Amino acid sequence: MAAIRHTLQKNVFLPSDERLVGVVHVTKAAKKKKQSFLCAAVTNEKPVTVTVYKVKKSDKGDVYKKQRAWPLRDLKKVDGKDSDKEIAEFDLYFEKVHKWMASSVQEKHSFISCLYKLFTRYLPRLQPNFINISQEHLIDASLQTDTASVVPIIDSIEGNEYQALSSKEETDLEQLMNQCNSSISNAELFVEELAKDLSVLDGANLHSLLASEQQVSDIMDLLERGIAEAENIETRLDKYDMLLQGVKDYMETVTEKDTLITVQTTNRTKLMQCLDSMIQKCDLAHQHQKSLLDGDLSTANGVRECAEAAIALNKSMTVDLDTSLYKMTAVQDQMKLFDKLKATFSKRLSHHLNNLFIHLSNAHEASSSSHTLTAASVESLTLPRHSTMHKELRMYSDLMGWLRTAVPTSYTQLMKLYSQSVGKVCERELRQFFDVARMMLNSKMAEKKLSVAGLPSVISQAAAQGLSSVRSSSSLLSTADSSDLRSSTLDLTERSKFDTILEKMLSEIEPVYFEEEKFCVQFFGFKQAEESQDMSPVKRAGLTDETRMLMLELFPHLEEDLQKFLDVSASVDGFFSLYMLVRVNQHLVSTQETGSSFGKVLAACQLQTKRNFDKFMKAQIRNIEETKVSKKSRCGIISFVDNFASFAEQTENIFKDSNRHSDLEKWYVQLTHTIFDNIVRVAHEHGKTPPEVVMFENFHHMASILSQLKLPCLEAEKREARQKNQDNQAAYVTIYLGRPLEKLNHFFDGVQAVVARGVKEEEVGYQLAYSKQELRKVIKEYPGKEVKKGLDHLYKKVEKHLCEEENLLQVVWRSMQEEFFRQYKHFEDLIARCYPGANITLEFTISDILDYFSDIAQQH
Repeated sequence: MAAIRHTLQKNVFLPSDERLVGVVHVTKAAKKKKQSFLCAAVTNEKPVTVTVYKVKKSDKGDVYKKQRAWPLRDLKKVDGKDSDKEIAEFDLYFEKVHKWMASSVQEKHSFISCLYKLFTRYLPRLQPNFINISQEHLIDASLQTDTASVVPIIDSIEGNEYQALSSKEETDLEQLMNQCNSSISNAELFVEELAKDLSVLDGANLHSLLASEQQVSDIMDLLERGIAEAENIETRLDKYDMLLQGVKDYMETVTEKDTLITVQTTNRTKLMQCLDSMIQKCDLAHQHQKSLLDGDLSTANGVRECAEAAIALNKSMTVDLDTSLYKMTAVQDQMKLFDKLKATFSKRLSHHLNNLFIHLSNAHEASSSSHTLTAASVESLTLPRHSTMHKELRMYSDLMGWLRTAVPTSYTQLMKLYSQSVGKVCERELRQFFDVARMMLNSKMAEKKLSVAGLPSVISQAAAQGLSSVRSSSSLLSTADSSDLRSSTLDLTERSKFDTILEKMLSEIEPVYFEEEKFCVQFFGFKQAEESQDMSPVKRAGLTDETRMLMLELFPHLEEDLQKFLDVSASVDGFFSLYMLVRVNQHLVSTQETGSSFGKVLAACQLQTKRNFDKFMKAQIRNIEETKVSKKSRCGIISFVDNFASFAEQTENIFKDSNRHSDLEKWYVQLTHTIFDNIVRVAHEHGKTPPEVVMFENFHHMASILSQLKLPCLEAEKREARQKNQDNQAAYVTIYLGRPLEKLNHFFDGVQAVVARGVKEEEVGYQLAYSKQELRKVIKEYPGKEVKKGLDHLYKKVEKHLCEEENLLQVVWRSMQEEFFRQYKHFEDLIARCYPGANITLEFTISDILDYFSDIAQQH
């Protein structure tokens, strides 16, 4: 271990100017094969730093490297595992627990003892806990006898280090060595010469001492005289000191008295300042007291003086004084006076405002009752403003703010009285306002009933039921004919009038609500709510819960009345729900920007209008699904397909520039898919017109409508309608074009089937059923005259199937011509491949076919 210690000191710690003071040969507790050394080293420079290193020997040669370092101050605990048993395991607690196993128990105790003494000397305040280690091991481990395995202890840290020779000592030594150069080889002779020189020097020194004996005696005499003189000076200084001690005592007395006078003066000044401040703060001017007791509360100047006096009183009562000052009789008497003034004035103010609320509400009700609303025109639909009442009360805002702070009970009672008296006025005005609006709406209902009375019985019954059901009201996608349908619903002019009525209502209610809300916030002194990012727009605007509660008391039935009106309007005409959704949303957005609590009322109405809108759109879908068409005549364009254009045009006009257009787009998609599905249903239910004709005519009409609307949300549906139109038209052409050349089609279908079974094309003619003779027989049955006759019959049938509205006859006829050309070329190709060299051709050419189709089209 001594050799390893020497190597570690030389190769590892000496280059870093450190000294090794402790080392132990260890292995990890879990990895016994990996051996290393734990070393404790101190720096040579001051302040001394102690560090614990983990040193590992390299696999290539005797090279040692520092693998890890821990400052000794970071060591929190040393665990010896067991103080009774001799085991080599121990734990060091740095930032985490490090478990080690020493090569021997002696090394373990020696290293732990080294750590203990390092802490005792350099870090006594940070000494960790040494647990499971006997005290004798901590102290006596350095005294063990096995010096080969025990590391040097702290004594070695304090031991004398090697001192190098100075330059002068080196020079003297070299000179001595040069003088004795002849005797270097003979040590005895060199020693004898050194002894002779030493004796010579001792004699010289003794001789020098004897020669300076007289000088020493003179120096001793001088020292004795100096001592005597010093004693005289000391005696004189003692006398001076006694004199100064009296002066010192006197000065201390003077200083103490001066300090007491200064403290007394300072205390007196502070006391006067405190009393002056207390008197100024607790004093209330006589004019203010007079205003509080007898001030005029009916004039603006009197109210202003009373407000100033109330604010001054509140300031005096809430003055910040030291707690001990409140124990003074004068302060207590002044506070009692203030309480008496506050009680007297609050009672006067409450009584005056109580009478004023009742008087103003009665006066406003009397003036508004003289103004009777009529249903003559939309312009006459107005809601009285409360500006006069607000103007009278606004000058009392400061006094209400004082009352809110000083006497909360009186403030609460006044606020309740205001909500009761003004709330009755608002309730009566709103009730009359909604009654007039309903009268206007009922007049439209009467007109609608009159228009229904002149319709056929079946349609009039359905229209009458529509007055109480959104499903049947104003459904442009119902089963009735277009003309009857338009006459059974309100026209665009009447719907526009309803939109005007609704806008007028909201435009009248909104400013009245805003003005009342703004007045309440100012008059009752409601505090502003603290802003936050996750707050609603109403709260961000500064409205508190007490503001919203007061507005709810002032307008208790506003939300309910609005919703009832919206429901009644939706029952009159389902299209009204579209206007309501747009208008209510516009006012809701503007209200949210202002932060008024009216937005909450409109939000509830918005939900109701959205439900009515969804209900109306579901009724349209239900009407489409219940559509039945007459089977006695050709189908043509189905009513809900024909009416979709006017329906979409009206809805687009209503939702123009509205941010609720996305709701309409969702229903557009549902309506379009419902129309597509029910076109297929009606096509299969209609027995007289081929299903393909019903589908391609109606899908063509839907594609035209969607192209005209240019709605981005229906682009996919437009492409789907075009594709279904083309597919069904092609299917119709394929089915009905095979009839003029039916036997030829069957014959060549059989030829293709034979080829598909593996027969070579040139050997088809040897099949008995498909021989050249059989082919000639079939071809002879279709001369040009017969083909033209069959095409003419086909044109008449197609003309009978198609309706006149879509003008698709020529389009279909052109498709049939192209299909006929394709079949003709297909027949010729099969003849050329399966009957080569037979000189068999059809009895008509492509030129003949063009003439046939052209002549037939011109004849009809």
